[in-house]
Amino acid sequence: MRAFLNGGGAGKKTVLVNQRFYELLDISKPLLYVPLAMESEKYPSCLEWIRGEFGSFVMPPIEMITSGEELCSKQLNQYCAIFVGGGNTYKLLRDLKVSGSFEKIKIFLENDGIVFGGSAGAIILGEDIESCKYADKNEVGLTDTVGFNVLKGVSLLCHYTNEDEQKTKLHTDYLLELSLRRRVVALPEEDTVFVNGDRAEVIGNRPYYVFRDGKVFRHEMEKSQCVLLLD
Repeated sequence: MRAFLNGGGAGKKTVLVNQRFYELLDISKPLLYVPLAMESEKYPSCLEWIRGEFGSFVMPPIEMITSGEELCSKQLNQYCAIFVGGGNTYKLLRDLKVSGSFEKIKIFLENDGIVFGGSAGAIILGEDIESCKYADKNEVGLTDTVGFNVLKGVSLLCHYTNEDEQKTKLHTDYLLELSLRRRVVALPEEDTVFVNGDRAEVIGNRPYYVFRDGKVFRHEMEKSQCVLLLD
């Protein structure tokens, strides 16, 4: 299993992790881009965005799907990786589950496939997306909020401490309460958790936060990466 859980950054904020991601790619295969967290009318601009993100690399062709059903029809082993973009986390997870794509991506991950998730795309890789209750609106009526659980019992929140103080406090208060029954890692936009088999590390340059047992623990980065600390 190889998964990148990015805190929602772009441009200069993701230079380090984009390089790590690129180094793992078999560029003889195309990259599959999943923009389903966004509204469909924004898909063309989403494709322009990801091309810009990797504009300095010799990238393989980037193939974008526009529905969960189209994603489900793909032979995922024909792609070097899957990149799942940000937007509304509930919409994204609903589309993956209703279409059957969720199980296909799960199998892809279990067979050493590479998945990069940014913001909503990262949150669905956690144990459960209820961690983003105050980040996104559940306008699709999703009830099955279980994610891919690549961190083995840990949920995720993105954009943490990048927003204003009021929004950060709202998230903090909620996550402190949630942490009484669920562990959560809260990432700023500059940080990414890289899961490689049984090992997880954080790549970035700002502190990340672990919520557990009604408490929050701040972890400073050492240089540009450190082992993810959950204890």
